Amino acid sequence: MIHIGTSGFSYDDWVGPFYPEGTRKGDFLEFYAERFDCNEVNYTYYTMPSAATLQAMSEKTPPDFRFVIKANQAMTHERGEVDEAVFEGFIAALEPLREEGKFGCVLAQFPYGFGLSQRNVDYLKRFRRLMHGVPVVVEFRNDAWLREEMFAFLREARFGYCCVDQPRIEGLLPPRVEATSSIGYVRFHGRNAEKWFRHEHAWERYNYLYSREELREWAPKVGALAEQTEETYVFFNNHYNAQAVQNAQEFTDLLAEAGGG
Repeated sequence: MIHIGTSGFSYDDWVGPFYPEGTRKGDFLEFYAERFDCNEVNYTYYTMPSAATLQAMSEKTPPDFRFVIKANQAMTHERGEVDEAVFEGFIAALEPLREEGKFGCVLAQFPYGFGLSQRNVDYLKRFRRLMHGVPVVVEFRNDAWLREEMFAFLREARFGYCCVDQPRIEGLLPPRVEATSSIGYVRFHGRNAEKWFRHEHAWERYNYLYSREELREWAPKVGALAEQTEETYVFFNNHYNAQAVQNAQEFTDLLAEAGGG
């Protein structure tokens, strides 16, 4: 099954373009869940999640809604002396979603500086062990990982691979599609090459609206990915001014036209 949504939902600049004027922030998720069946929760990267918060979010969504929870930065960006208790607390917070059948997986996004090395491979093995049986999808930002032996490693370790669409800049991953677990995963970051590394504000990197033709390139790729997996998630991270919403809706229409929605 293919699930399509956006990376995050709680953006003030979505009021007007997506949320009706006057919508309270506490009502954003309920409005969003009436139009999409999944969301990639990103606040958990900055703040450790709590079971109470995720339970409250779950209560605002229908029974068939799915949440993907982004791994906390202590787990992906501060890897040196990360305490096992961080992983234990993170997993415990997921329990309400898992009990209600609304948990999709954890997204572990590693930084560009997380290159291919034995030390980093060993860390991924430790990451897998500390996450126990929780499904995890890994996103690399450094193209040094694009080796056949690394895809074999991901399959053996039961990591999903995050396929990405992003600027075609040397060193970044190209849009390669691979299925390495029962979960297929695609993130659309936009193709704003000019602002990817040079920006004053983080949102500038994701200020990009895909054309229908650019999205159409991905329809057969996502369809093929879905045939190899049990669940496939497609998230749009070009969140500035609700461009992610527009593209997610357009991509949903394209898949329906192609018979893959």
